[in-house]
Amino acid sequence: MHDPAHPSPQPDAPRTAERRLPEPRLLSGVYGLVLASALAAALDSPDEQTTPGSDALWVLLTALAAAGAHGYAHVLSHRMSAERGGLTVGLRAMFAEWPVVAAAVPTVVLLLFAVPDWWTEAAAVEVALVVNTLILAGWGVWTARRAGRTWPASLRAGAGDMLIGLLIIGANAVIK
Repeated sequence: MHDPAHPSPQPDAPRTAERRLPEPRLLSGVYGLVLASALAAALDSPDEQTTPGSDALWVLLTALAAAGAHGYAHVLSHRMSAERGGLTVGLRAMFAEWPVVAAAVPTVVLLLFAVPDWWTEAAAVEVALVVNTLILAGWGVWTARRAGRTWPASLRAGAGDMLIGLLIIGANAVIK
């Protein structure tokens, strides 16, 4: 007799061992790319004097602040759960957010290419937005594949992530 509390496994259902959750580093990287893209687009104003070095510094400092804030939120939730750990656990949680900062590096580097007048700040921002959008698409596909999704599902995930970048590009074009 079959026990309804323990349903039999479905033949099409993926086994737990086969499905892997996306790594938090990849998810943090997506967050960092979106943050860097939006900030670079916002800092590039056609009515202001171009300051690509200052904008690059702002993108980097904002990524560091966001990573620190997210890590600190983990520290607070750890304290709220009444688990022990102290300063060491807190610092590890904050340093674990390095992918947010690493994801901002392409934007920072592209903005720094505009400092010696190799190209304009507007061009650097446009290239950064396109590069970040392509990286978002790639990370979306990679994350989905690592989670055990099929190629069609992974490509849809990449397209969804790419859509975020395209929305930032569209907003930048409309706002400016």
